[in-house]
Amino acid sequence: MWTCERVAGAELDVEEVLALYRASTLAERRPVADVERFARMLAGANLVVVAREEDGRLIGISRAITDGAYATYLSDLAVDASHQGRGVGRDLVRATGEAVPQATLILLAAPAAVDYYPHIGFTRHDSAWTLPGPADPEARPSPEPPSPANAPRPTRG
Repeated sequence: MWTCERVAGAELDVEEVLALYRASTLAERRPVADVERFARMLAGANLVVVAREEDGRLIGISRAITDGAYATYLSDLAVDASHQGRGVGRDLVRATGEAVPQATLILLAAPAAVDYYPHIGFTRHDSAWTLPGPADPEARPSPEPPSPANAPRPTRG
C-alpha cells in the first residue's frame, strides 16, 4: 500500500525524483539530463504531492503550480511503471485537487496518456496552446510578419 502527502518540492532528493521520472517514462519529455534545471522545476512548483510505499520508496509524484483559488496547472504526473494501473495516479490527482478545492485542474497529456485522463474524470479541452520559451529557439516558431490588416499603427504622442 502507499500514502500520498503534500511536500515542498525543494526538499525532495533530486536524484530520487529523477529515478522516478525515468521509471515512469516521463523522462522522455523532461530535462532529466540537466540536474540543476530539474531541481529548479521541483523547487518552483508550489504544490507537490508524492506517493510512497510503506517502506518509503517514492512511487509517484504530482508537480503543480497553482494560485490556490482558480487554476492549478498539473505539469507532471509520474507513476513508476511497476505501479501503474493500481490507482496511484488517481490518488495523486485526488490529493492535488483536495489541496486546492476551488481551483480547476489543468494539464497537457502526454500522447500515450490521452485516454487515461477521461477515465479519472478529466474533460478534454480542444483550445489549449503552448509556446516554447526563448531559451529553446529551435522549438519556438518565428512570428508571422504582419499583414496590412494587422500591421501596427503609428501612435501619436
